[in-house]
Amino acid sequence: MGTTDKSPRALVVNRKDNVAILLDSAASGKPVTLLGLNFAPLGTVNARESIGAFHKVGIREIPEGESIFKLGEVIGRASCPIARGDHVHVHNVVSARLSRGGT
Repeated sequence: MGTTDKSPRALVVNRKDNVAILLDSAASGKPVTLLGLNFAPLGTVNARESIGAFHKVGIREIPEGESIFKLGEVIGRASCPIARGDHVHVHNVVSARLSRGGT
């Protein structure tokens, strides 16, 4: 019967999180449905660039130097301002593991 145009999905695990984990790849400019742990919709964010499945997308503005929260834990800090919908990865995050002296 044709294909369905389903929005890519991203999981927000903890209320502290400022990133969501993509469950599907997201194309630039396309809306991403944010889901809570019970898979209830929490809203949407537009991907500002193409982002692969299992990568992170910013779900709010993150100023340079602010901690990045994933799964309720700090995983690093923003090395530059991160916009809502940006791909959050090594190009804009300094790892918390690296900042502890590589341990």
